[in-house]
Amino acid sequence: MSRPLEPCQAIERSIITKYRKTLWRPFVEAVKRYELIQAGDRIAVCISGGKDSMLMAKLMQELARHSDVPFELTFLVMDPGYSEPNRRQIEANAALLQVPVTIFETDIFAAANAAERNACYLCARMRRGHLYSKARELGCNKIALGHHFSDVVETTLIGMFWGAQLQAMLPKLHSTNFPGMELIRPLYCVHEDDIIAWANHNGLRFLRCACRFTEGTETGQLASKRQEVKQLLRSLRQTDPNIEKSIFTAIHAVCLDTFPGYKTGGRQISFLDGYESRREDGQPPADGISSNTMEKRETT
Repeated sequence: MSRPLEPCQAIERSIITKYRKTLWRPFVEAVKRYELIQAGDRIAVCISGGKDSMLMAKLMQELARHSDVPFELTFLVMDPGYSEPNRRQIEANAALLQVPVTIFETDIFAAANAAERNACYLCARMRRGHLYSKARELGCNKIALGHHFSDVVETTLIGMFWGAQLQAMLPKLHSTNFPGMELIRPLYCVHEDDIIAWANHNGLRFLRCACRFTEGTETGQLASKRQEVKQLLRSLRQTDPNIEKSIFTAIHAVCLDTFPGYKTGGRQISFLDGYESRREDGQPPADGISSNTMEKRETT
């Protein structure tokens, strides 16, 4: 008779068996498609205590065990001012999942909560800076964040609806303030609903943001544009199950020739720039939906 699995072993096995198609394969797809990991990398896997970053830690562990590409991992937890119960929950989950975390403390929540406007934006920027700084101190050249497929789609819509811009979220980018450091998003192709299913299947309970601003949002005191977008997408999925896939595919196939303006490298570009010269060169206009667009849409 085989011995029963330890809790961590059962959780790890679920990733590569029951959730192989929905978690492991999309994770590996993102790592390969966007070339997120190279030989010799030292990656700081940044753990907030939420479901996304904890799953990312387990996926990265599993990849490091079996990959032909040698790389090293440091599991980094920044305490921005968690309450004692939240801090204990992060530590307990890390122990349960056998993730050897390095914890360092900051006062980010206090600073962000004192801000009169844009508390979430300020918090995110400060978090990023502290994580880059600590990761570099520990000898890492990359930080890995737990943004997933659903974050990418939702962020694109939020920017369009309320930011008046078409702007997506890249799977990796070089830091402008920390030369030699790079940010990667290994969960880029993983859906949030599948992360939730994995957590529920294993009876895992994780933190949310745990700051005053988010707590107010959850109790209805503050409106969350992200929650509005989530609700909108749920509604759209009822008639079109592939709606999020279409949005995700669209940000990989932007046709700049059809836009009246766009930004690149901090510069605003207008379609009028070089407009007459393009006519003289005999370039055809790109004005609207091509004849086979809907056919491709149906077969995607």
